[in-house]
Amino acid sequence: MTTFDDLVARAARLAVPGERHLLGICGPPGAGKSTLATRLVEALRPNAVYVGMDGFHLAQVELDRLGRAERKGAPDTFDAAGYVHLLTRLRAHTEETVYAPEFRREIEEPIACAVPVPAAVPLVVTEGNYLLLPVPPWSRVRALLDEVWFLAPDEDLRRQRLIDRHRAYGRSVDAARERTLGSDEANALRVNPTAHSSDLVLRKIP
Repeated sequence: MTTFDDLVARAARLAVPGERHLLGICGPPGAGKSTLATRLVEALRPNAVYVGMDGFHLAQVELDRLGRAERKGAPDTFDAAGYVHLLTRLRAHTEETVYAPEFRREIEEPIACAVPVPAAVPLVVTEGNYLLLPVPPWSRVRALLDEVWFLAPDEDLRRQRLIDRHRAYGRSVDAARERTLGSDEANALRVNPTAHSSDLVLRKIP
């Protein structure tokens, strides 16, 4: 079984001083992507920084304008082209500092320029549902990443994590279950078939 130390060692091979490499962590909602990305970056500091795809969520006011608020989290509720542009800048490694946005779950909104990525940091760990989605502009993401790991935990466990997360941020039991089995489940069905394009599939998260 792959251990967390194994994953740290694998990621560390990408953290080459003086260079810039990008590691992607992909998977359906509730798979544990942000948790693993955060743990990896903590283990590799100061040689890694965490940049989440969720920072490119469209603002709630824009989702309302487009009539997509009920599908928040679907591929067309993100600024996918903006995410691709950021990854391109990070990979080019020509700027002193690149600023990335961050998604704040407590307010369900992205915050611009919240994550600095200094040129001296050799590894960027990014995570999100759609890193391997084969439709443009998402299809441009894979070529910008040196490796992609796909998290595929037990589906019942994944759904329960989502319910717990939604409740922790103020939803009722019924509302949390509705979100988990509704838009979240639809997004999982889009994401799970993309696992074959990854470099590593993790069934259990160490």
